[in-house]
Amino acid sequence: MDGSTFWKNFNLGTELQVSGNFIYNSLSIFDKMETFYHEEEIFEFLYNLSVGIERLLKINIILIEHNDDINQESFFESIRNHNHQGLIQRIQKKYTLKKSKPKGRLIQILGNFYNEMRYDRFTNKEPQRYDKEKQILIEFINKYLNIEIKNEFLNVTKNQVQIKKFIGETVKSIVTEQYDILRNEAHRLGIFVYEIRYLSKAYKIFIMEQFDFEFENRIQKELLIKLINDDNLLLKEFLKEIKPLDFDNYDGNFYIKCILNRLTALNLDGELDVLYEETENLEERIEFLDCLGNEDVSFYFDDEDLN
Repeated sequence: MDGSTFWKNFNLGTELQVSGNFIYNSLSIFDKMETFYHEEEIFEFLYNLSVGIERLLKINIILIEHNDDINQESFFESIRNHNHQGLIQRIQKKYTLKKSKPKGRLIQILGNFYNEMRYDRFTNKEPQRYDKEKQILIEFINKYLNIEIKNEFLNVTKNQVQIKKFIGETVKSIVTEQYDILRNEAHRLGIFVYEIRYLSKAYKIFIMEQFDFEFENRIQKELLIKLINDDNLLLKEFLKEIKPLDFDNYDGNFYIKCILNRLTALNLDGELDVLYEETENLEERIEFLDCLGNEDVSFYFDDEDLN
């Protein structure tokens, strides 16, 4: 295998994983957003998505255009940009891409964000326009879902399932099309750059083609119900050995939300510190806790143990 083939097969394979990670992270951030009020949350979503899709587009351009006969310096200089629309146009010289107004607009938004908005708050040119990324995302959702997102301090629209599905489907329309192109080019070149590590973030995106977190959100709740009702006596006996801490009596749904959302759990940070200060044998308690979720520890009886 020559150096160029090795690079495209292995190095770009790692870049594909990186691309999938960024796309996954962006959608995970969006899934956890409760409203559209906080600029930093929208910035984080757009930043991760713009980087992830840009890297995917550049992998495809390399696979399509690069060979040893072209001017190497000029070629690599030509992809040192963040022009998402320009990258798409280069791919369109060989492949006909499906047209979609939301897809095209999102590509435009990602390019504008990365090139024009990313450093806006580091200048004082428009000190009153500090939330451009928020406004452009809200306008995008309003236009294609025909809903009005309210964003005043005491009157905010929740990030509904309908919105999450729309964003997920729009991202999917871009990513799956580009991954299909990547597979086609890999087959043409006789390389395996399209292979994805099993059950990685990129695997969910490129192989499972899941662009929302509906499954994860539901399975966590289903497993919580299973554990509460499980007849596995060994696990129940183990849990009974750990005396529950005397948390304040919040609504039970609040505690469930803390289990499902790490940021919500931060509400209990100070209270846990106080409770731990009052706990005897704290090290032993933490050792017990470390057993939960540890795959090396089993709480199921073997059939021989039951006889």
